[in-house]
Order: sequence, then structure tokens, then C-alpha cells
Amino acid sequence: MKFLMMIYCDPALLDALPPGEFDTLMRGCFAKADQLRKEGKLLDSQQLELPVQSRTMRVRNGRSTIVDGPFAETKEYLGGFNLIEAEDIAEAERIAAEFPWSRYGSIEVRPVRDMNVVRHRVGAAA
Repeated sequence: MKFLMMIYCDPALLDALPPGEFDTLMRGCFAKADQLRKEGKLLDSQQLELPVQSRTMRVRNGRSTIVDGPFAETKEYLGGFNLIEAEDIAEAERIAAEFPWSRYGSIEVRPVRDMNVVRHRVGAAA
């Protein structure tokens, strides 16, 4: 099964880190990611730029609007993701807990839906 680990960062906790600690945490994340990739469990991994660099787009009643930044005001922001392969959600949760960002924000673990199954169900042949 595939799972998306969405990594949410709490800027207050990150800003409180001692000098150099963020870099140490990132090196640990890269080492963990490299290990998971070698095991065939990490399929993709990316960081996102800060929310101030994003735009939110909506279309309502045929009218498009684009606003600066994320849609919702939240304490934490989506900072990146890992797409993993795990036997079940319990294994995915164990993998997520091994990343330090769970201590400086949160990691949402969500199963990835098989789009081919959906495509077949709705009759949208490729």
C-alpha cells in the first residue's frame, strides 16, 4: 500500500531550535530517507517552499480568484511530503514516527487511493 506522509511544521518550535540544530535534524532526515529508499519503501520525497510563496486558487460560479498564501490561517504549515510503500497503516505510522518533524510539528499519514480503480469505476479509460 502507498501512504502519503504530509509533514506540517510549527514555525515557533523550529525558530526555538538552538543554532545548527535544524541542519543536524535535516541530515538525520536525509539519512533516514536514504535508508528507506534503499529498502524500496520511499517512493518520493520533497520539501515545499514557505506558505508566503504560495497562491490559493478557487473557481466559484465560473469566476476564478487567486489569493496570496494558503487558504487557512493555521499555526502549522505543510512543509513537505514523503510518499512511501508500507504493508499497512501501522507500519506507515512507525515510519512517520522515526522522522524528527513529528516533534516540531506533525505528520499526517494518509492512504493513497488507487486512481486506476477509480478510473475503472467511473468509466474513464486511459
